Parts: sequence; C-alpha cells; structure tokens
Amino acid sequence: MIGDITWNTPGHSSADSLPLGNGDIAANIWTDQDGDILFYLSKTDAWDHLSRLIKIGRLRISLKPDLLDEGKFEQRLSLADASILVTNGSTKVRLWMDAHWPRLVVEVTSDEPVNVRVELEPWRNQAREITGREAYSALGLDPKKPVTFQPDIIVPKLRGAVAWYQRNESSIWGEVLQAQSLDEFKSENDDPLIGRTFGGYLQGAGFKRKGRSGIITARKTTSAVFSVTVHCAQTPTINEWVNQIQGAANPDGLPSLRDAWRDHQTWWRDFWERSHIHAGLRDTDWCNPGNITEHLQWQRYMIACSGRGLFPIKFNGGLFTADWGVTGESYDADYRRWGGGYWWQNTRLLYWGLLANGDFDLMRPLFRMYRDMLSLAEQRTQVWFGHGGVFFPETQYFWGALLPSNYGLDRTDKEPGDVENQYIRRYWQSGFELIALMLATYQHTGDEALLTNELLPVARAVLRFYALHYPNDSEGRLLLKPAQSLETWWETENPMPEIAGLHYLLPQLLALPDTYLEVSDLGAWRALSARLPEIPVGVRHGARMLLHAAKVEDTPHNSENPELYAVFPYKLYGIGHPDLDAARNAYTHRTFPDTGCWRQDAIHAAYLGITNVAAYLAHKNCESSNQPQIRFKGFWGPNYDWIPDFDHGGVTQIAMQTMLVQCVGSRIYLFPAWPSDRWNVDFKLNLPGQTTIECELKDGGITRLEVYPPERRHDIVVLLGQDISRAAELPVSYPA
Repeated sequence: MIGDITWNTPGHSSADSLPLGNGDIAANIWTDQDGDILFYLSKTDAWDHLSRLIKIGRLRISLKPDLLDEGKFEQRLSLADASILVTNGSTKVRLWMDAHWPRLVVEVTSDEPVNVRVELEPWRNQAREITGREAYSALGLDPKKPVTFQPDIIVPKLRGAVAWYQRNESSIWGEVLQAQSLDEFKSENDDPLIGRTFGGYLQGAGFKRKGRSGIITARKTTSAVFSVTVHCAQTPTINEWVNQIQGAANPDGLPSLRDAWRDHQTWWRDFWERSHIHAGLRDTDWCNPGNITEHLQWQRYMIACSGRGLFPIKFNGGLFTADWGVTGESYDADYRRWGGGYWWQNTRLLYWGLLANGDFDLMRPLFRMYRDMLSLAEQRTQVWFGHGGVFFPETQYFWGALLPSNYGLDRTDKEPGDVENQYIRRYWQSGFELIALMLATYQHTGDEALLTNELLPVARAVLRFYALHYPNDSEGRLLLKPAQSLETWWETENPMPEIAGLHYLLPQLLALPDTYLEVSDLGAWRALSARLPEIPVGVRHGARMLLHAAKVEDTPHNSENPELYAVFPYKLYGIGHPDLDAARNAYTHRTFPDTGCWRQDAIHAAYLGITNVAAYLAHKNCESSNQPQIRFKGFWGPNYDWIPDFDHGGVTQIAMQTMLVQCVGSRIYLFPAWPSDRWNVDFKLNLPGQTTIECELKDGGITRLEVYPPERRHDIVVLLGQDISRAAELPVSYPA
C-alpha cells in the first residue's frame, strides 16, 4: 500500500519509532541496537493533575535469540491493517492496536524456540519538579509555583500479570476556576481531573510474572501472545480502578485472537475505502506529487490512530510525542510545546480535511468537547460581561477554562473579563468556525443527532453572544469594537474573520429545516442578519482587495492573514464570485506570505484557482517536513507546534482536496486548481449531500468518473483549462 514503511536496520531511540493506534490508544514503536522492541503507550484521556496529556508508560520486549541474530532484520509498517511486523526471517513479532478493544496485541512466532521477556520500564519513578524550558510542557501555570511530575505505581498483588497506573491526587481545576471568577460553576460541577487514574495491564497466556517486578516471561516457546490493556477512569479508590482494568483486560465476549484480528482488518479496510488521493507525474519532473501522496496517507493514518477517543487530537504531537532529542528541548516523552491546552487556530486544521475523507466519526470528539463546555462558557459570559451567550477563547483546557497565565495571574485592579494576554484577549472567532465545521459535517452526513445535540445549541449560544455584546453604529449596523483580527491586529473595528463568519453562517442557519429550529432562532438570526455590516473591502497597494478589518489601528503582532478568512474557512470568495479579483489581489498582497505548519497559503491559493502556487506549496510542505534525526517522515515538525505537527499535514491535505473538487451551491466543480498539464491523479472524495465522487485524470483527460448518487453527475462542471471566475456561467458537463 502507498505509504507502507520498511526498514532493514534497527534504530537507536524513539526518534526511530513508527506510529500505531486504534483511535483511542496509540504507540510509538521502535527496535534498538540490541534487537529489543520498545514502545511508548498513550491514550486520549490520560490527563494528569496539571491537565497535561501524558504517556501511559514504556515497555520493552526482549527475545533470546534476539531479532538481530539471523542478520536479516526487517521492520515493516503496514497501513492497510495498521500493524507493525519485526522479523529476522525465522522469528516474527507482529504488533497491532486492536480496532475494537482497548489493547495492544503482540504475537510472537518462531521456527525455533525462543525466550520472551516483557518489561515495564517506568521513567517516572519518583516525584520530580521540572523547571526551566521543560516546564513549557505545563504552559499556562504560574511559573513561580513548582511543577511536579508524579511517579507511576506498580500494583503489587497481582499473579501472572503486571498493572501500573498514574493517579491524580490533586488538581488545578478548582484553583483555576476560582481565579477566573467562576466559583459558582466550581460549586455546581465535578472536577474532571481529581481521581483520574490511567495505566496499563500486561498479561499473556503462558507468561509468568517475575516476583513483584514489572516483568513477565515465557520460556522456550515457538508461539506466544501477550497484550497490554489500557484504561482511564475517575474512581473513588485505586482498588476500584484495578478491578475495572482487570475487567477490561478479560471482558465477557472477548473474541478469539483470530476473530479479533479479522475484525481489526475489516475496520481498517473499510476506513481506507472511504477515500484516497493518488497523484503522479505526467511527463515532467516539476514538483513530484508522489511524495505528497505518501504524506497524505501518513497524515490520515495518524489521525485515524488517535481520533476516536473521548477528546480531540492535540495539535502539538497528538498521542505520538516522544523523547525526540531536539536541540534545546531534549526532554522525556511527556514533554510537548504549548502544554496541555487546546489552540483553536491549530486544532481546526486537523479536522477540515476529514470531511472530504469521509472520516466523520473522527470529528465527533471535537464537537463533543465544545458542546460539553457550554455550561461553563455560559456562566463565564454572564459573570464577565453581564449578558447571555457564549464565546470560546482561542486557548483553553479541555474543560473550558483559559490557561491561567493567558488570563493573567495578578488580578489586582482587574475586572473578571480583563484578559491579560493581548494575543488572545478578544480572539473569539473560533465559535464561528466551529459552527461552520459542524454545518459542513451536517451537510455531508445529514446527521440529525449532530444537528440537534451539538450544532444548534452551539450556534444559538455563540450568535446570542455577538448579538448582545456589541452595539450598533450610527447606521444601525453591528459594530465590533473593541475587537481584534486574529492574533495579529489587536486594535480593530469589524475584523474580517468575524464579519465574514457572520455573513457565511447566518444564511445557512436560516436555511436549515424549520422542524429543527425554534421560533426564537428565526427571529434572533434574522434580526442579527439585518444588523450585519459589509464585508471589509477597500483599496491597498493601488488595488481593490479584502481587508484585515474595516479599520486597523495598530501594527501587526503575529504573522497571520485574516483578510483571507473570507476565502477559507468562510467560503464567500471563490469560484464564480463576481468580485473574485478582490480576493486574488488580497492573496497577492498578503502581508505574510509563507507556508508550513498552520500557514494556509496553499489552501487559499487552491480556493482562488491559483493552480501552480497551490501545487508548489503543497509539494514544499512535504519536502521540508521534519527534523533530520527523525526516521519516519510522517512525523512532521516541530515547526511552530511540536512533533508530529498535525497542522502541517492538515493544510496539505485540505489544499490537495480543494485543488481537485469544490462545491458551490448544488454544483460540483472538478479540477478548479489542478495542474493537469503536469500531474495525473486518481481520487475518491466525499462531498455534501452524502455524495461520493471517484475520478481518474490521465494526460489531461478524464478516463473514469463515478458519482454516487448517480443523479449528482448532472451537477458536475469540469474546469480543466477554465478560468474559475467564469465558472458560474459555464453549463454542467454532464447534463441530464
């Protein structure tokens, strides 16, 4: 399969690891110079007392004779079934993270008898204070207070198995809420961190535990199987957690190993059949897209490995952080830049590409997290500003509070709503983009539960905030002031992201089926629509173009291009727009042209039909992807985020999808920004209206086109060689 990895030499450290996962549990797996297999385990809800997402543990598998004994070493990652095989020809070790059960399974088979030893290698052996740059992994806490790791605990009285855990005996939750004037919320809700316990359970048929150590062994065997079950729960006592993980490791109804492997393979086969993009060169060596194809496969695979748990993927490493050995940041595998909070600007770019992939199940953790924050967000708005509705800050913990250092540690002479960090003080547009992403998901799936349980509650609350928080100007239009345009422009009026967001969302929300809307929805949204100011457009550099905001009163503090939010994510300017030149001019004269990590130049170029630029930037992202010492090239980064940098792959994925297909209204535009004179492609993508399209383009011509449902074929407009500014005038390519 495209993207499979085969190595014929062992590694030295976790920088030589490969990724494995089942959506909730993941592992970095490598083989060292002694022929031992090592791995770090992670889980999506393993939040420590500081609200950092940390590792479950590290284990080592040792064989005698070892895997280097035959001199025919091979380590292979198979994307098709999400497994890793390590072999020397006569002995094989297959590792796979069961798609349906919370466990890593390891199968050892050998032509000759071998001894198998599995050892837990805890590095968190005692409480340890972290200082200096390492404390960056707990970014947001008071730097004057000690940040302390807690030790792992091995359960002493287990026969034939090894269990270990981390347990949060303290928590930052209450202190953070109190500091942010949210005492009432604190008194009415439960702490999501205290008592949270997570760890693993190592066992295998025929294996014996060595005393009270973290070691199990099997001697002189040609076939051995063991598993590591991972569990996280908030429990009153540790004994209750131990009972739970024992039950999870040996549940009723657990299928046989053969049936579990079959079911696991089926899940991954179905996953890969949802979509693909396989691009190749025609007759030129310009920007070989084969490298992009591999990187798209790796990005999608890693998201599938870590995107089905209780919480969204962390942009700064996800479940695949490791002790990478990066200069200046050579810390343990729990370390990640930017700490345990979620940054919307970075998180969103993992998720937009899942729509065309058809990976809608992987989007639910993101929507669920924000829906669960509504209660806290409503109380915060009332306490801070004295009115209803909600806003979502740019940076926050998974439970909704701002990071303390962003909010401000010294509250002397400050009101509750005074946020100290000016980069995010009034950076609230995330609520609009979250609604846009939910709307797009509903348009793709028709999922009524998503509409009623998540989309509409969030939309009502966010739009109510804007309706109540801002006054009208002298003409009766909404005046967003004081306001900021992303992190870059701190003093603005009517910033482009918010104004474009309102123009984009309100017509779509008002067009939802009346059966799902309340009478108050229609009244409130129509009233807000009547107050909308115009999209910020003006003259700069002698040309008419989209603007950062209607007024900007300061100098830039970051390097974003907020004017292009009217192109993506709020798709107001693009194919067929009568004023497309205003958007193209804004792109040409953008203040900060660049690519890599969260920079979206490739996406914007694709939406604007700037074909060669979009293709070049997608290619560049995949050529300059990671640290030289990191062996697996899918582990992008660190860039601005950490390793792997999920933004880097997310931007490339969205750009490639948009180069191939864009939908405007009922029309499906094919190849709006595809370099058909240079690249061939075979793809399958998912579109709104529960539509899928499969197409092959070879040597500039379409050789295969399949559309489901078939009647959507009559909505297709092929833009090969066409100017997208005239697209709305073109007839459909396959009329009824």
